Parts: sequence; structure tokens; C-alpha cells
Amino acid sequence: MAQSRKKSYADRKVRDVAYMVGEKVLLQVLPIKGVMRFGKKGEMSPRYIGPFEILKKIREVAYELALPPNLSGAHPVFHVSMLRKNVRDQSHVLNFSTLQLDGNLTYDVEPVAWPF
Repeated sequence: MAQSRKKSYADRKVRDVAYMVGEKVLLQVLPIKGVMRFGKKGEMSPRYIGPFEILKKIREVAYELALPPNLSGAHPVFHVSMLRKNVRDQSHVLNFSTLQLDGNLTYDVEPVAWPF
């Protein structure tokens, strides 16, 4: 009974991820405490880098990426858990060109849309 319960908990987290050759993905950068990565240290360091193109599918869970020359020291084959789909949706990017700052560097907040 305990095995059945644990299996049901584990099955909730399982996701079938498959990428196609030529698709763009982001590569996860593993955080190491105290190490400066890509010019930023700590919480501000990037979690994902890329996008990189998938060259070929090695197995069900392994993909070869087209890495740039500055990452030539890294092995180009990565597990599917290290990859994220590159979403080209720019809705989360804020347009700050219309933002008007006051003399004390404050601004008035106006809601764009209702949250519900």
C-alpha cells in the first residue's frame, strides 16, 4: 500500500518532454554557491542560457546541442532535465519607454489589466 501511494506521488511529477531536431532550447546552468558565473554572483546569476539549436536526438532523454565556440569545453550532449523550451512570448517583458520618473525617482503605478 505504501509503494502504491509513493508511486502515485512520483507520477504527478513526471512529465513527458520531447524536442524536435532544429528546435531552440534553453540550457540550465547549475548554481554553485559563491561562484561568479557570467559576470554575476549569487541570486542575480542566470538560471538558463541560450537559446541553442538541437542538432540531433541521441536517445529518448539525451540531445546534442549546437554550442557556440566559447562553450567548446563543455560536452554538447545534455539530459532532457537540463533543457527548457525557448518560448518566444514577449508578454512578460515590460515596456519602460513610457515610464515617467519624478524628481525623486518615483513613478505612479497604473494597472494594465485586472488580475482576474
